[in-house]
Amino acid sequence: MKIKISRESLLEPLLQINGVVERRQTLPILANVLIQCQKDQMALTATDLEVEMRTVTLCECDEEFEFTLPARKLLDICKALPEESNISLSIDNKDRATLRSGRGRYALGVLSATEYPSIEIATADTKFDIEERQLKQLIDKTGFAIAQQDVRYYLNGMLIEISAKRVRAVSTDGHRLALSDAEVETGFEEEKKIILPRKAALELHRFLSDSETPVTIELSQNHIRFIRGSTTFTSKLIDGRFPDYERVIPPQGDKVLTIERDLLKQVLQRASILSNEKYRGIRFSLSENLIHLTANNPEQEQAEEEIVIEYSKEEMSIGFNVGYLLDVLGVIDTENVVMTLTDPNSSCIVTPEGSEQSRYVVMPMRL
Repeated sequence: MKIKISRESLLEPLLQINGVVERRQTLPILANVLIQCQKDQMALTATDLEVEMRTVTLCECDEEFEFTLPARKLLDICKALPEESNISLSIDNKDRATLRSGRGRYALGVLSATEYPSIEIATADTKFDIEERQLKQLIDKTGFAIAQQDVRYYLNGMLIEISAKRVRAVSTDGHRLALSDAEVETGFEEEKKIILPRKAALELHRFLSDSETPVTIELSQNHIRFIRGSTTFTSKLIDGRFPDYERVIPPQGDKVLTIERDLLKQVLQRASILSNEKYRGIRFSLSENLIHLTANNPEQEQAEEEIVIEYSKEEMSIGFNVGYLLDVLGVIDTENVVMTLTDPNSSCIVTPEGSEQSRYVVMPMRL
C-alpha cells in the first residue's frame, strides 16, 4: 500500500487538525491521526473524544485502506522537509509505515484504524448557514471570557443562542461577561440555546478565516457540527444550564465616559506594571473632566496616570482588575470605547462607540 502526496498537501491539513490532538491523552491512539485513503484523496481525522476534526486533501494511492500514525511526529517531519518536496508513504506491515522524501527515510509506528474512536452523532435536528467571518468574530469577541476548569462546569463553555434572525455568543467566568451578536437568517421558529466547550470554541476560531464562505451548522441533542468546504468539525455540547446573563448586565448608568481606546489601553498597560501581581487591581478616581488611575503593589511601589475626558458628574472612585479591562480593549476595534458606570459597587459596561453589537460587563473589586 503506497501513497504519493506533496508536502504542502499533507502539511496544511495536519496543521489544521493538530490542535485537536490531546497532549496528555488517556488512550495512546488519541495521539495519532486517522488516515483514510481512496483513489485520489486522503481524509485525516483527529479527536480527543470530545472534539473531532476531519479534513480531506488530494493524493495518489493504489488502493483503499486506513491506518493511524503519530500526529505530532508526522507534522514535525513535514514541517522540516524542504518546500515543494514530494512524499511517499508506504505501509510495510501492520506495525510500521515508512515515509520517504528525497534521500530521507522515516519509519513510524502504526496503530490499527479499527481501534480509532469516532464521535457518533444522531441525525441533525436543525441546521443553518452562517458566514465564516461572522462565526469567527463571535468567538473572537467573547472567547477570552470563558472560564477555565471552573467547578461550575457550564461556565467552561460559550453559550450560543440561536433565534430566527440572530446568533448570539455569551461567555463569563463569574468576574466578567462578554456578549456579541451577529445578524443571521437562521429560519429557526423557536430560540435554541447550546453550550460549546472552551476547547471546541478555541479550535474552531483557529481554523476559521475572515472570508464570506458559508459554514453549515448542524445541531443534534448532544452535538454540534460545523461544515466548511472539505473540513468537518464536530463537538459534544456541555449538558447544563447557562446562568441568566441578562440579570448580570446592570441597568444603564448615569456616568458615561467616552475614551480613546488606544490611549486607555496604553495607560492601563503602563500602570499595570506596578499593580499587585496576584490581584492586578487598579483604581479609577473620577473628578471633573479627569480620570486619575492608581495601581499599587505589596512592595510599596505605585503607578499614577491621568486621562483628560469630558465629565461633569459627582466624584467617584472604583476599582477593577486591570487584566479584565485590557482583555476587553484587545477585542474592541473602534477608535473610542464607552464606559458606563453607576456607583462604586456596580459593574461597569464597556461597549464600542456607536455599536451595541458587542457588550462587556466587568465587576468592580475592592481596593
